[in-house]
Order: sequence, then C-alpha cells, then structure tokens
Amino acid sequence: MVIVDNVIVSDEFINARFCCHLARCKGECCVAGDAGAPLEPEEVGLIEENIEEIKPYMRPEGIEVIENNDVYDYDERGALVTPLVNDEECAFVYFHENGTALCAIEKAYLEGKIDFWKPISCHLYPIRLIEKDGFIHVMYHEWSVCVPAKRKGEKDGIPLYKFLKGPMIRRFGEDWYERFVKQLRIKNEE
Repeated sequence: MVIVDNVIVSDEFINARFCCHLARCKGECCVAGDAGAPLEPEEVGLIEENIEEIKPYMRPEGIEVIENNDVYDYDERGALVTPLVNDEECAFVYFHENGTALCAIEKAYLEGKIDFWKPISCHLYPIRLIEKDGFIHVMYHEWSVCVPAKRKGEKDGIPLYKFLKGPMIRRFGEDWYERFVKQLRIKNEE
C-alpha cells in the first residue's frame, strides 16, 4: 500500500491493469448493481442546480423518477446514491443507438451546458473511496462486468492509476497525484 496525506491506496489498485472498453461492456456499470452511484453531498446540490440542463439528455423514465422522488436516493447503508429506474439502471442513463449506456450529466457537461462533469464516484470507477478513521481508502472494486476492461488494460499494459489519472487529480489534486506516483516509484525500487 501507499499512503499520501490521509489517503491509503491499496495494493490491489496499484497492481491492477485496466482500460474501459465500452465497445465490449456497453456501460453495464451504469445499469447493473443493487444501488445507484455514490454521491457526495455537494454533488446533490450541483445536480439539482443543473437538472433543467441535464433533462434534455435523459430518458422519460429517468425524468419521471427524479420528478417523483428526487435527484438522489439512499442505499441500504443510508449513503447518498443516484436514483434507479425500476431498481436497475441509473436514472441519469441514456442509451446510444448501439445499446451502450451513457451518462446524461456527462453529456450535458461535454456539450458545455453545465460545469459539473459527473459524480466523482462514476469518474473514478472501478475504484471506491471508503472513509474510515480519518483516512480515505482507495479500493479497487472488481466486478465481472469489467472483465473486458481488465483484459484490455492487461493487453495494453495500462496501470489503473494511469488510466484514472484525470479523475484522481480531480478528486485529490495534481500535487497529491504527483506525490503518489513518486511514492510508487520509491516502493518499486525497494
């Protein structure tokens, strides 16, 4: 493991090879599962502020869910998550003509309609951040829907921490990321 500030990075994350392969998985991580994507409290406000700009990219089923409930829900532990349509896909999912699940929030961002990219948990996936005892634990969440991404990452030799460089900088900052990579180099030299 590597520790930088109050962030503990697991060896599983450090050693993983990964590169999303949407052509193979079709965005299944946005559709399958038992709860929506984890949300930070401030992200709920950002989604609420931008919902009118996000709605044009959403499916009617997703709009109905957020209008009848809200832009967030709670998982079985009481943590904030995105709401689901029929206990399946995220309410913010829309489907490309080829069947790939994509994010309406991200689409609004990429088209310059909003300044919020998407929930950080989605951006960082397949890692999950777990806060415990004053530390943030960076954990690699292995899931069968990501087997194509693991294979592509292994084939192309892409470490997960490099694949997620942008999202990690978004969450922890560029200085933190540079110190993390430096710690990895030191660890590998030992």
